[in-house]
Amino acid sequence: MCLVWLALVPCPESAASDDAVYRLGVGDVVKVSILAGGQEQVAKEMVVGDTGDVTVPFIGKLLAAGLTINELEKKIVHPLARDFFVDPQVHLQIKEYRSLQFFISGAVKDPGVFSLDFIPTIMDLIAKAGGVTLERGNLAYVLRGMKDPVRMAQDKVLEELDAEVPTQSIAGTKPIIVDLQRLLDEGDMTENIRLATGDTVYIPPGTKLDQAATKIYVQGKVKKPGVFDYQPGMTALAACIMAGGFDTFAAPNRARIIRQSDGKRIVLTINLKKVQTGDAPDLPLQPGDRIHIPESWL
Repeated sequence: MCLVWLALVPCPESAASDDAVYRLGVGDVVKVSILAGGQEQVAKEMVVGDTGDVTVPFIGKLLAAGLTINELEKKIVHPLARDFFVDPQVHLQIKEYRSLQFFISGAVKDPGVFSLDFIPTIMDLIAKAGGVTLERGNLAYVLRGMKDPVRMAQDKVLEELDAEVPTQSIAGTKPIIVDLQRLLDEGDMTENIRLATGDTVYIPPGTKLDQAATKIYVQGKVKKPGVFDYQPGMTALAACIMAGGFDTFAAPNRARIIRQSDGKRIVLTINLKKVQTGDAPDLPLQPGDRIHIPESWL
């Protein structure tokens, strides 16, 4: 556990390795150094304005928003070489990532909007939010590609997420699901994904959004129908035994398992009466499965 929380310390210097792929946004501060004839001709800082432009020495305004620093360097070199210098060299460095904004809500101690100067992992953002609360669930949902993530997350997205597991973001793309049990409890760093600017992270309480991914449901003619914790290796008959066994008027020979897979509803039939007598194999369950035991026709 100690190793996990040590990993929560943000590493701003890691952003340097991401500069080549990071795309500039409004408010970012970029230092430009122009060399020609073996001497530095100018060095200054440029700010990406509200219109996405930067004012480049000798050249004037150029559109920078949406470009990587490598793309912007090439865009600056061409007019310099054409109109001002022989074989100029341009070096850019991102000094402040003012456009790096991230939103986190749900089961964290200090939810809200965070403007950072580095590109965080999901653990970095959780650390910025003071860590998770005791009631956090086992899953986190990362919604990406929303036009106004802060407003949408506050005004619309999170209200919808309270009711059901999110299947897509406002932009129509599926959310990225992070297994917090593996990440925070088991230290599996493969779950520690790198975020992108504008990402919205939602960590539901354990009783809400991740329930379908950690529970199974037994319904119909059993003595104690209800919701039960999913355990690896759990089978259909075992789940019915957990639900108190079959009722007097149950028809276990016509049991059904309702399963969601890739957004599709799948219905599996199983003769649990034969499973009881050893004449048929039991069926392994998956998280979110619903077992229905119908009433006998007699």
